[in-house]
Amino acid sequence: MVAIVPKLQINSLRLQTDFTELSQIGQTANGGITRVALSNEDLEARAWFANQIEEAGFFVRDDEVGNLSGVMPSTAPNARTLLIGSHLDTVPNGGQYDGSIGVLAGLECMRTIRDAGIELPFHVEVISFTDEEGWWQSFFGSMGLTGMLKSHHINDAQQDNAAFRAALYRAGILVSEVDRAIRPMNDLLSYLELHIEQSSRLERAHTDIGVISGVVGRSAYVYTFYGEGTSAATTHTNDRRDALQGAALFITKMHALIREEYPEGIVNCGNIEVQPGTFNVIPAEARLRVECRHQNQATLHEIESRLVEMAHTIADTYRLSVKVEEMYKRDVAIMNDHLMELIESICDEEHLSHERMVSYAGHDAQILSPFTPSAMIFIPSKDGISHNPREYTEWHDIEHGANVLLRMILRLAAEMA
Repeated sequence: MVAIVPKLQINSLRLQTDFTELSQIGQTANGGITRVALSNEDLEARAWFANQIEEAGFFVRDDEVGNLSGVMPSTAPNARTLLIGSHLDTVPNGGQYDGSIGVLAGLECMRTIRDAGIELPFHVEVISFTDEEGWWQSFFGSMGLTGMLKSHHINDAQQDNAAFRAALYRAGILVSEVDRAIRPMNDLLSYLELHIEQSSRLERAHTDIGVISGVVGRSAYVYTFYGEGTSAATTHTNDRRDALQGAALFITKMHALIREEYPEGIVNCGNIEVQPGTFNVIPAEARLRVECRHQNQATLHEIESRLVEMAHTIADTYRLSVKVEEMYKRDVAIMNDHLMELIESICDEEHLSHERMVSYAGHDAQILSPFTPSAMIFIPSKDGISHNPREYTEWHDIEHGANVLLRMILRLAAEMA
C-alpha cells in the first residue's frame, strides 16, 4: 500500500493521443463537436472509451442508466471506491474539452498508477455519466446512480418523450430497470471531478487551478402572460391587452433587479413563445422560460419570490393575467472541506497558483456531493468560451489539472496507509 506519495507525473503524450482520437468523434465542419446524449456519435464515443479501458487492462463496467466506467480494483479487504468522473456527451456544436478532459485524465491517472506498480487501498473507478448536458434529462446518469432519478424525470424530458424512450431503448437502457443502477453510497470513498472552468476568472487572474467550494443552486420556471388577441390595427392603444408587452417588460425588469440588487446572481430567459404569432394580431399569450442561479440558497429563494411578485405586478398594470409553473430546482451544492484543503496543499507543493471559487455551471459533482465527499478541480478556459467550437484550454493547463488529480488519488491512499 502507499505510505509515501511518490512524485509521479501523468503521461502527457498518451493523454493527448486519447484527446485527439476522441475529438474526431462527432466533429462538425467548423471544428465543433456534436455528441448529444444517446445519439450515434455518443454511442460511438462510449464504444471508443470502453475499448481504451480494455486496452489499458482495466474492467469495463456499465449500468442500467448507461453510465460507463473503467475500474482499477484493489486487493485490500472491504475496499471502497474512489469515483472520478465527468461526461463524454456534448451540446450541439459544442467544444472538445467540456467533460472529456475529466474522463480522459481520470483514465490516464489509473494507467500511470498501474504502470508504477502502486497498489491502492481502494478501488478507482473512472466514470462517464449519461446526459450530463441535458439533451434529454440533465444529470440522467448521476441521478440514476444516486437514486435521485424518478419517473417524472423521464416523462418530463426536454425533447419529445417518445423519442427519449426510443433513444434509451436503442442505447440498451430500459426504463423499468433504471432503479437497478442505484449504488450503495457507503461503498464510495469520495468523488473527484476535473473540468474546464467555462468562464474567464482563472485566466484573468493568471491562476492555474480553481478549487471549487460549491456549485450554485438553480431553478427554472415557466411564466405565461395572458392578454387578448384582437386586431393590431383597430384596437386602440388604451384598450390593448398585449401579453408580449408584459413579458418583454418582465424580462427587462428581471435583469435590472439582478444587476442592481443581486450582482452575484444570474437570470436568463432563453426561450419565448408567442400566440397567435402573427404581425396583425395583438399577442394573446407569451410563454417564457426563466432560469435563476445563486450561490446562496436563501438568496435564490428570495430572487424567485421577487420575480413572481414582479410578474403579477406587471400583469396587473397591463390588465393581463400570469401563470407561473416550476420546471425544476437544484439546491446549492457544497464541496468537501478536507478534499479542498488537499487540493490546495498539492497545488502549493507543485508551485501552482490556486483560488477557491464557486461554479455557476452545473456538474455531476453537485449531484454526488450530498451523498459522498466531493471535490472539483478547475483549469482555465481561453477567453471563458465554452459550449462553442472555439472552446479551448492550453495543454499545459490540462497537464497541471491531470497531475493534481493524480496526486489527489495518491494523497488519499497515503492517508489510509
